[in-house]
Amino acid sequence: MEWFSAHYDFFRALHIIAVIAWMAGLLYLPRLYVYHSPVEVGTDLDKTLIIMEKKLFRYIMEPSMYVVWALGICLIMARGMDLFKMPFFHVKLLCVSLISIIHMFYGKWQKDFANGKRPLNHVFFRVINEMPFILMIIAVFMVVLEPSFG
Repeated sequence: MEWFSAHYDFFRALHIIAVIAWMAGLLYLPRLYVYHSPVEVGTDLDKTLIIMEKKLFRYIMEPSMYVVWALGICLIMARGMDLFKMPFFHVKLLCVSLISIIHMFYGKWQKDFANGKRPLNHVFFRVINEMPFILMIIAVFMVVLEPSFG
């Protein structure tokens, strides 16, 4: 635990970089889905979007999410388990968990598009596009302000 504490700022910097990469994908992928929804299956545009979506999800978003969680665990170890006694941390953990669930839905929809399905319409994807951003804002305020709610 002491080693993690000694390298806290390093882990925190890497964690922030991974969050930025993950959030970039979480905000861009549903935008691709907005444009992909009305595209006819099998067209050149359909094939291009399938490749873009797969590469974004598999090579940027997935690794970034795993790094965010791994470094988050390192940061918890550096701060100590007393962190779990603080209400702000529960809110932050809930936000990150919800973002991770949204991420999993993005992965399902990516596979649906790749299999020629159109899971939902462009309006839905425009709305869902905002959810990770809102949850990220809440998580950042929780970590920076550490409110006590009391």
